[in-house]
Amino acid sequence: MKARMWIAMAAVVALFTTAVIADDPSLEGVKCVVNAKAPAKATNAVDYKGGKVYFCCQNCPKAFEKDTAKFAASANHQLVATGQAKQVKCPFSGGPAKEATAIDVNGVKVAFCCENCQGKAKESSEQVELIFNDKAFEKGFEVTKK
Repeated sequence: MKARMWIAMAAVVALFTTAVIADDPSLEGVKCVVNAKAPAKATNAVDYKGGKVYFCCQNCPKAFEKDTAKFAASANHQLVATGQAKQVKCPFSGGPAKEATAIDVNGVKVAFCCENCQGKAKESSEQVELIFNDKAFEKGFEVTKK
């Protein structure tokens, strides 16, 4: 009887652990919003635009919350990179995005409405800032609700 109880308890714990882990996005290859050279960790997160953004240490969330606007493009990029936000339109025009215009922006595939918008993005040395600033993010992306 005790063995069955332990097996049942172990199954419940395993099921709960799987459910909790499934809610967290994969952070493989994802960098900290504040320190772009350091990997993000699930234990250092804050709520942002209906999702969560992740940091390398416990000091970075403080810097982020102190000046969110400074790190907005990186945070928006991370929301897309972690699958918490998806592209719904061209980030420049707000028009329909065409698959044929897609480019890679730091590990995130971004499509545009036309080759002119694609060219603007390709030519920029600041692609993340250009494509994921708050204005462009609002035009082209939406955070997916779980």
